[in-house]
Amino acid sequence: MRRKGRGPHHLSETLDTMALLVLIVLGASLGWLASILARTEGPGTILRQVLLGVIVSVVAGEIANEGTMIGSLSFFGLGVAVGATCAALVLYHAIFTRRKARA
Repeated sequence: MRRKGRGPHHLSETLDTMALLVLIVLGASLGWLASILARTEGPGTILRQVLLGVIVSVVAGEIANEGTMIGSLSFFGLGVAVGATCAALVLYHAIFTRRKARA
């Protein structure tokens, strides 16, 4: 007897979910680490950095994985996600520290 919902695509769906979770955790961790390194203490700025990290990580990972998560996340996709997230957070800090210096 076969269980419902346990077809041949079940493993692929699980890997897709795991790849997405890896990208979300990676982006959130990098955003949080950036807030520690930049010594930002406002709760709004920390949340913005974490959200920016998550969004950029997921989008870059999807693009590097050719727009799909089927077959899980490649090392190339993971590397692109890390690089793009770090670049976006550095750019974020460069723009907002410049604005604070002018004010």
